[in-house]
Amino acid sequence: MRSPPARPLASAAGTAYLTVMADAPNNAPDKKLRIAGAIVLFAALFAILIAAGWHAVGAWNSMSGSPMPTTAYVAMILGIVFSLVVGCGLMALLFYSNRHGYDDRLQYDDPHEYDEPHQSEHDREQ
Repeated sequence: MRSPPARPLASAAGTAYLTVMADAPNNAPDKKLRIAGAIVLFAALFAILIAAGWHAVGAWNSMSGSPMPTTAYVAMILGIVFSLVVGCGLMALLFYSNRHGYDDRLQYDDPHEYDEPHQSEHDREQ
């Protein structure tokens, strides 16, 4: 089975090819091996998540001191809600500007209109 040709990643001054990454899905000899690898990866990441949660709950319960007042909980909730509203609003503006063409390149009627730098009045007199 032949692998597909490498696709260019970027092209500016030169063209870069990542043949190893382009061939990566085809290097696995068996689909079952890829599925097993994904399951092992998921299990390892889930175990790390459980350990982090266990540590966080243990640290939270081991803290001593006076309990947090109700106003602090209200302030914390309002701060979280405000942060989420600002983040969602900025993302909505980002998608709106992209879909309505605000992020597109400028198109000039005359393509050579801005090729050469403009001369100022002072430069023309000399």
